[in-house]
Amino acid sequence: MALQHRYWLEVLVSIFPADYQKSWTLANEIVKEGIGLHSGETAKVILMPTDLLGFYLAFSDKPSEYIKLEIDQVRNSPLCTTLELEGKRIATVEHLFAALIGCGLTNVLIIVSGNEIPLLDGSALDWVQAIQKVGLQCIKGSHKQNLELKKSLVIYQGESLIIAIPSDKTKIIATIDFPYKAIGQQTFTVDLSPETFINEIAPARTFGFVDQLNQLKEQGLIKGGELKNALVCDGDNWVNPPLRFPNEPVRHKMLDLIGDLALVGIPKAQILVYRGSHALHSKFALALKKECS
Repeated sequence: MALQHRYWLEVLVSIFPADYQKSWTLANEIVKEGIGLHSGETAKVILMPTDLLGFYLAFSDKPSEYIKLEIDQVRNSPLCTTLELEGKRIATVEHLFAALIGCGLTNVLIIVSGNEIPLLDGSALDWVQAIQKVGLQCIKGSHKQNLELKKSLVIYQGESLIIAIPSDKTKIIATIDFPYKAIGQQTFTVDLSPETFINEIAPARTFGFVDQLNQLKEQGLIKGGELKNALVCDGDNWVNPPLRFPNEPVRHKMLDLIGDLALVGIPKAQILVYRGSHALHSKFALALKKECS
């Protein structure tokens, strides 16, 4: 199963950009509908091409009123990345944003119904497949350079840490450490490009733990969580194998990081992230914006 899955992805990447040096938009409209992880409610997302550089979002009740998305719109929320836009909130944006920026897209209009982005299968793969079906279009005359990091950055929160140093390419090294035998310590390294994102990161699904489910439900979270949209660990084993990769959890953490950087951009840097979280990623993105502006 894993080999067939990977072979399909290797065929698919031929239509995507080779790097992140230019501006790209969609060749046509994408419509996706699904259940939100935390709200449990059905939400619909429409992605549309645009010549405007950046990601713009409108709510379905006012579809012509687009708001440019910026990193300072991110708000702290448990277990996901949430944006606050003119008094409204939209949650769990990270997998969609990872698919957009990871595939090389830079110019996209987003229309959302509901207050959460659909979880789909818990990874970015369904979004990548949808992008592949409509194709990409290079913005004429564009030449978008990656963010140029001029000096090293160190961002930490508790025991979690991100270190970034200037480089001529983007290399990410992610490490996680969980007290569950099924996961334990995992490290994954990638030279980031659209091809490596699609092959090595996009298919990695979100994950959770049996011993935390009741507490999260009592907090009003994971109302839409199911075994078909998240990996579930009971400590020593996975409740719903097989995994797409032996180290799928750390790859998903890298997916979250890429999504959380989408509103700033992909920097040319070597990035080491230890026990990453959405809150830590947001702090890092804000530091990148300040340093590279």
